[in-house]
Amino acid sequence: MAAPAAAQFGPPELIEAARKEGKLVFYSANVAESETPVINAFNKRFPFIKVEFLRAPGNQLLQRVKTEASAGKLLADVIDHSDRSLLLEIENLFQDYAPPNAADYIPETRVSPKLWPRSTVVWAIAYNSELVKNLPKTWMDLTKPEYGSKQVGNVIAPSGGTTWTRAMFERQVVAEDYWKKQAAIQPMLFPSNAPTSDALVRGEITVAALLYNAIFPKLRDGAPVKVFFAPEGAPMTPFAAGIPKTAANPNAARLFLNWCLSEEGQAMMIKDLGYLTSLKKAPLYPEGFDPAVVKVWVPKYEQFVGLQKQWLDEWNKTYGYRQ
Repeated sequence: MAAPAAAQFGPPELIEAARKEGKLVFYSANVAESETPVINAFNKRFPFIKVEFLRAPGNQLLQRVKTEASAGKLLADVIDHSDRSLLLEIENLFQDYAPPNAADYIPETRVSPKLWPRSTVVWAIAYNSELVKNLPKTWMDLTKPEYGSKQVGNVIAPSGGTTWTRAMFERQVVAEDYWKKQAAIQPMLFPSNAPTSDALVRGEITVAALLYNAIFPKLRDGAPVKVFFAPEGAPMTPFAAGIPKTAANPNAARLFLNWCLSEEGQAMMIKDLGYLTSLKKAPLYPEGFDPAVVKVWVPKYEQFVGLQKQWLDEWNKTYGYRQ
């Protein structure tokens, strides 16, 4: 077992140094329901590393990191955030790092040599299988009046990096007037994916674009929902993870990220959490995702940053949303 482990996760001396450290502190904007299975799977492979997990919503997490760093008391050994642009703003806090399989990652999913797409989430279209008779087949179907007022659910575009990615995709790939057409049928707006998926299961809405990992647990538990990936494409959002220069357990941190970014780690997140991957060649795909038919879409980073304010202002105006 030693040779394959060394090839995937790092040389024996790294593993031994991580064993001596015996712990790491992990900061993430991801919810515990998403990170606990990852930590458990990592510990199945490397039981000698105790992972202390701290979770905070995106902006709060960033503020905590900045405050701790300015006081010289940053506790994190690994930091993972859903908005790459925010971590890029504090790139100077991170040390040089690359996993053993660095060359296998899609270059466009990375914003810095120090930050890596440990997590990658993807948008799909979901519907209540007990209530919808005329099944949606494309993104444009979510603009059709036949679904009726308040029947289409929509997570607000200003909710975060993932929803901004979806909004860019709708306008740049699906149709330039997509927002206008969808706003005309008066979709029900939600602050995030969790209440949207709950409303879909309860039948308060009948169809919605959702992050696959948000609806995945309900699919797995047998809720009356079906999910598909539409032919126009699947917008995906790579997160960013890195190791601070001040990490007290840098070897354990490297081993943890090496495992997460390995094929084994990525396959686990796809299979058990409903993620996608930023690897050029995926070890597997979510159920129903046919890479021959559906192409993943990654926003151009310069546009992701440069268009954000103007386009989100337009989105808010189009949908009549006030923050």
